[in-house]
Amino acid sequence: PVIDALVRMKLDLVGLGHALDLLPSELSGGMRKRAALARAIALDPELLCCDEPSAGLDPLSAAALDHLLLKLKNNFEMTLIVVTHELESIRMIADNVVMLDKGRVIAFGPLAEVERSEHPFIRNFFERRVDEEGRYPTALSYLGEG
Repeated sequence: PVIDALVRMKLDLVGLGHALDLLPSELSGGMRKRAALARAIALDPELLCCDEPSAGLDPLSAAALDHLLLKLKNNFEMTLIVVTHELESIRMIADNVVMLDKGRVIAFGPLAEVERSEHPFIRNFFERRVDEEGRYPTALSYLGEG
């Protein structure tokens, strides 16, 4: 009974209360992501880690998931660590950003500050710039190391 109530409450929280009796194979990609999120928040963690949470989702489902993560962050004072390459997700969810290149931290700080960086790799990332052949240099190549 207590576990059933908890499951129902968490599924309702992520917008899946109606899907309680569905099998995993009957869930869409977005529903599966939300079910995983419900499982992850079942015990009310203070910290939630998400690795590419919107990977494989269409833009609308990805936006809905971003809104859900933002709601959890704000309403439950939950700290989120989100690994993503999705600029829209970064801009919606992030307060602080850590940028990595080849396993090295190249930037850390408030999103607005990192976005204003003059570092060529960071500029290219946020402006989605590549060369004529679709390639982009790594951050380390700007330092002569890559």
